[in-house]
Amino acid sequence: MFGASGGIGAALASALCNRDDVAEVYAASRSGDVPVHVKAVPLAFDLADEASIAAAAARMGASGPIDLAIVATGILHRADGGGPEKSWRALEAGALAELYAVNAIGPAMIARHVLPLLPRDRRAVFAALSARVGSIGDNRLGGWHAYRASKAALNMLVRNFAIELARTNRQAIAVSLHPGTVDSGLSRPFQKGVSAERLFGPADAAGHLLQVIDGLQPADSGGLFAWDGAAIPF
Repeated sequence: MFGASGGIGAALASALCNRDDVAEVYAASRSGDVPVHVKAVPLAFDLADEASIAAAAARMGASGPIDLAIVATGILHRADGGGPEKSWRALEAGALAELYAVNAIGPAMIARHVLPLLPRDRRAVFAALSARVGSIGDNRLGGWHAYRASKAALNMLVRNFAIELARTNRQAIAVSLHPGTVDSGLSRPFQKGVSAERLFGPADAAGHLLQVIDGLQPADSGGLFAWDGAAIPF
């Protein structure tokens, strides 16, 4: 998986390591710092450096096909900005470019090098963490332009990957996943109004997402799904 040092990513890596049906977890992060576990293989990569992505993917595939690939990278807004845009008046080309680079282009480059590692003769899953606000059909509030648009782009890319994967393996699945509101540094400034039962700790969020992944069928490929398994319109 890519993004294994973030709040959700680290929790996913730990949860996978603790599963009896998982033999090895390739945990890639910018620092290479991941939860220590006998099953974990730490890898370093830079989301903005395709060569480092390719090298990490090559290491992942060195022992054979991989059955599950998770992309848990992403940012909500620029670190040096004023937060998500509330109006078109706040749009900045630099912010748009940065969020597209992290939320869409980076995962696309990961897919370029990881999708060929999926087996062609059995079930396999490629899952990218997205967001409900990336749904065009579900958008009722507007705002958050760069984040919404970059996640919508990611959702479209994943739909494309699903179509292409089906040509070589009809059991393969590619999906975007919405983890809900997770209690992390990323979401903390935006948790106001979120009820306690809808604010998840990273471990709970990871458990929800893996349960959704376990229940996916080939017919679900190309879709966007929430933490509870509900389909979200594009």
